Amino acid sequence: MSETEQTNPWQTKSTRAVYENPWISIREDQVIRPNGSEGIYGVVSMRNKAVGVVPLHDDGTVTLVGQWRYTMDEYSWEIPEGGCPQGETPSESALRELREETGLVAASIEQLGGELHLSNSVTDERGYLFVARGLTQSEAAPEETEELHVRRVPLAEVVEMVVSGQINDALTVMAMLLLERKLRP
Repeated sequence: MSETEQTNPWQTKSTRAVYENPWISIREDQVIRPNGSEGIYGVVSMRNKAVGVVPLHDDGTVTLVGQWRYTMDEYSWEIPEGGCPQGETPSESALRELREETGLVAASIEQLGGELHLSNSVTDERGYLFVARGLTQSEAAPEETEELHVRRVPLAEVVEMVVSGQINDALTVMAMLLLERKLRP
């Protein structure tokens, strides 16, 4: 990388908190843009990191969860996902989300890739992906905001669902890309 690629061309003149709740905060920055003009930049800060986990069964199937996504106003099939609060590691959060959403308990968990930036033009949200193996069934305990449907699908079919656009959740798409690459002979 050149030095120019590593130097921040933005200048922040001031910052103003606009909105806050237990999950997000929104701020508006008065900035000087890279071209020298003045403007504003809105930033959504997430309280938690995002985690997703691919439950990969010994028979080559993956457990997906389906739910209505309020913000998108549509149904979504995806890997178990959730937030990683302060004081919990991303792998601990992934195991917790796996059990809460599917009732699955993993004997092992492995990170897929590195830290992900999920929508870095408007939010500072960082994400982490994992694959869980050695799965045994327990009791699910979804949050009160979740009405989940669970199904097992062959891994190849999940990848086809991603490619065809049937699955468009960003964490799930990235997880399938990373997992498929990892499993290649």
